[in-house]
Amino acid sequence: MKQLDRYIIGKYLRTFFFTAFLFTLIAMVFDFSEKVEKFLKLSIPLKEIVFDHYLNYIPYINGQLWALYALISVIFFTSRMAYNSEIISILNAGVSFQRIMVPYLITALFLSLIYFVGNHIIIPEGNKSRLGFEHKYIYTESDRARLTDVHMFIDADTKIFAKYYSQQDTNIRDFRLERFEDGQLVYLLTANKAEWVGEPNRWKIYNYEIRTFDGVRESLTLGKNKQFDTTLNLRHQDFIYYSNQKQGMNTLDLQRFIARERERGVGNTQVYELEMHKRTAEPFTVLILTIIGMAIAARKVRGGMGLHLAMGIVLGALYIFLSKFSITFAANDVVPPVVGVWIPNLVFIGVALRLFVTAQK
Repeated sequence: MKQLDRYIIGKYLRTFFFTAFLFTLIAMVFDFSEKVEKFLKLSIPLKEIVFDHYLNYIPYINGQLWALYALISVIFFTSRMAYNSEIISILNAGVSFQRIMVPYLITALFLSLIYFVGNHIIIPEGNKSRLGFEHKYIYTESDRARLTDVHMFIDADTKIFAKYYSQQDTNIRDFRLERFEDGQLVYLLTANKAEWVGEPNRWKIYNYEIRTFDGVRESLTLGKNKQFDTTLNLRHQDFIYYSNQKQGMNTLDLQRFIARERERGVGNTQVYELEMHKRTAEPFTVLILTIIGMAIAARKVRGGMGLHLAMGIVLGALYIFLSKFSITFAANDVVPPVVGVWIPNLVFIGVALRLFVTAQK
């Protein structure tokens, strides 16, 4: 590694982490000002506020802004280098523009790897505690419950119906289970009550009737004032869900969840597939925005750093807009989730190559 490489890598990393530090402080101040009233009103223990919420809020908010840090950092220190005629001096010394780009890409690759591991493992694990804290104290009404007239497939050939589910005692009133083979009903269980017993997916069935069908033959088993224990591919949490629960699942949990929903015949898994693919696509954004920022800021212009930052912010805003636009299409099943997630990167790869070709050399 040449001295020039160490110089640029050092500038990139110092600027990046200083930017991250400033933005994290600002975000925490805004978050604290929004929630402090509830902290005091509910007398939440300081230990929970610090360790359950803010210790996990730091990786979460940095994960949201990681690529933006890269763009701002590259434009900031590269503009300073261009303004001080350092870029021109390096080019005059016979170093090609492509060679100057190498330490930028090395640093961007390092930051992308950190982002990749954080997206798939560290941030989701931290979100479990953070979201648990927020659902317990801050957004207590954020759960979305399916409580009445619930129809649900628990696997591809088994369907349940719950007339009413009680969150307080995890009981189902007027429970029905139907099992099919080759599109024909072969088993029907009806019961006055089904009670959640515990893991692994154990339920207690009260006052039941069981009908089995073999062609035109039918058998009936009555269990009036009786009960029995059974295991179903159904948990009491399946009746309660949060709009942001995907953020608290690491990638392996997401894959298992998607597979389980498909087994149960639930086809609406686009949101979870988007989250999974987004965790892989976002780290590549750091590489793309690094090239864009360097190509913009390496040219010495009259507007200086201010003009470069303005151009960078505009491009960053366009990227975010395109990302939200394509994800909305994918969430509504207009395009496959993997396509919706990667469209912004593919478009901005073209932008990056164009800016690289026309950059001052």
